[in-house]
Amino acid sequence: MNDLSTAPKTGDRTGERTATVYRMVMDKHICPFGLKTLHLLKSQGYRVDDHHLTTRAETDAFKEKHGVKTTPQTFVGGERIGGYEELRRFLGKPVKDPKATSYKPVVAIFGMGALMALATSWLASGALLTAMTAELFIAISMCLLAIQKLQDVEGFATMFLGYDLLARRWVPYAYLYPFGEGLAGGLMIAHALDWLSIPIALFIGGVGAVSVFYAVYIQKRELKCACVGGGSNVPLGFVSLTENVMMFAMGLWVLLT
Repeated sequence: MNDLSTAPKTGDRTGERTATVYRMVMDKHICPFGLKTLHLLKSQGYRVDDHHLTTRAETDAFKEKHGVKTTPQTFVGGERIGGYEELRRFLGKPVKDPKATSYKPVVAIFGMGALMALATSWLASGALLTAMTAELFIAISMCLLAIQKLQDVEGFATMFLGYDLLARRWVPYAYLYPFGEGLAGGLMIAHALDWLSIPIALFIGGVGAVSVFYAVYIQKRELKCACVGGGSNVPLGFVSLTENVMMFAMGLWVLLT
């Protein structure tokens, strides 16, 4: 099963598509990409000849023989296709570009914020759409966005300094921002300490909105948004502006009601 002496030859003699996969299957490690490769091939109707690389030495020997740096490796008709991403390309499946811009993180955060707001409103009042729902949506979304930033405050601060007007004048503000956003959101969920949550929301929301508007719509700069953390590929613009306007509006709403 683990003979590496010759390149695998898999054919189509019976009309069934076949493929050979070499993947790491060890006592303390089973390659996740190997499992994904098997699933992908089988879902596309391939019969898979599954070869396990059970030791580090066996894996290294396989890599050296075939001149590859990673496993799993897939072969079809005696031809090496490559790793998991190369297999997806071979099968005509989309491959994620790590540098491509994406709004998925924002959709996930606001989607979960909306779901949590609806669920909490239903629990508290027996109704889905109430004034409380809108308040909770904004406050919960603030907390979820703060979580993204707090996972890597250093990365967030670096990206944030690229466009925030106040942070450029006082760098520590870039490090304080995620904590302020999370604190204000949590207090607003509880309707507690309005004297603290309202000024924070009005201040960081107002400064943020002005900074984003100036960078995007006045200077016409193309930047990445730090709103969902320093490692995101979300373009700076409407999303970040909306986040800050929501915070400012929430602070104003709590102040006036």
